[in-house]
Amino acid sequence: MSFLELVKARRSVRKYARKPIPREVIDKCLEAARLAPSACNSQPWYFIVVDDEKLKSELTDKAFAGIYSINSFAKKAPVIVAVVTERSKYIACVGGYIRGVGYSLIDIGIACEHFILQAQEEGLGTCWLGWFDEKQVKRILGIPKDKKVDVMISAGYPEGPPAREKTRKSLNEIRRFC
Repeated sequence: MSFLELVKARRSVRKYARKPIPREVIDKCLEAARLAPSACNSQPWYFIVVDDEKLKSELTDKAFAGIYSINSFAKKAPVIVAVVTERSKYIACVGGYIRGVGYSLIDIGIACEHFILQAQEEGLGTCWLGWFDEKQVKRILGIPKDKKVDVMISAGYPEGPPAREKTRKSLNEIRRFC
């Protein structure tokens, strides 16, 4: 599969088959994430893979309760990955402050997309999760208060084919040559 075909095939999956994901497959996805570029090579990420059924149940019950219930579909995913934002290198922090840019968030986004694209290559479906109770996630996973969890990823083998075609703006709507 070409890279463009891979990107075209990738979509958010919210229905997962009841099939465990071998840790070797998750490790391939993590290896892709590990190799992502980052500002000043700061690599401000740490991945917590939750595949233990009891812990995953506790995590998803608390993280996706109440106002966060829109993501309750993730409870059925075989794996949840919490992405912990580590402190960036000093130079990246200073540069980000001067420019008003959160480089660590950009870096996390790149690493997560590497993870997600490798997951697609492995036959997995994933979904970015940004709406969850971060305090509960940190408490349950033992993440220090000074760290951030800005993103989680649900992963599993898709239950079936995509429900609908992928829709995006046309190329003419998003680019301009000068």
